[in-house]
Amino acid sequence: MTTAAIDSGLFRRVLRRHAAAVVVVTAAGPVGFTATSFTSVSLDPPLVSFCVAKAASARPAISAAPAVAVHVLTADQEPVARIFATPGIDRFAAYERTGPWRAGPGGVPLLGAPLAVLICRVVKQVEAGDHVIVIAAPVHAEHHDDAEATPLVYHDGVYTGL
Repeated sequence: MTTAAIDSGLFRRVLRRHAAAVVVVTAAGPVGFTATSFTSVSLDPPLVSFCVAKAASARPAISAAPAVAVHVLTADQEPVARIFATPGIDRFAAYERTGPWRAGPGGVPLLGAPLAVLICRVVKQVEAGDHVIVIAAPVHAEHHDDAEATPLVYHDGVYTGL
C-alpha cells in the first residue's frame, strides 16, 4: 500500500458518494454557511463538530464566535441551503425573503422551522488542511415535532430528502 495522498479530484469524486445531512451554521454578526460536515463527537460530555473552509467568508466570524447555532434542515429547506452556500451575497438579506430569523442567546441567529437546532458553545478549533474543525458543546436544543418532516440530504452533488 502506498502512503502518498490521493489527488484532490479523486478524493472529491469519492466523497460525493457519501450522503450527508445538510446543516446551516450561524453566528452573531449575523453570519452563516451551509455545511455537510456536521457530526456528533461525544455523548459524555455532549460534543458536536463541523468544518469551515479557511477561505470561507464566514470563517473569521465563526472562528471568533463564542457560540454558534447548528440548524438541521428539512427536505423542504433546500432553498435555505442554497442561499447559505452562495458566495458573495448577503445571505441573511436573501434568507429574509424566504422567512424571518430571530436573535437567540448571545445574538446567535436562529432560522425558522429547521428539523432541529443546537445552540452550542465553541470549545475547540483545530486547523486541518484548508479547513478548521470546530468542536462545540450543545447548551440548548430544539427539534421539529412533525413526524412527517424529513432531513435534507446532500448526495452526489444533489440535494434530496429521505
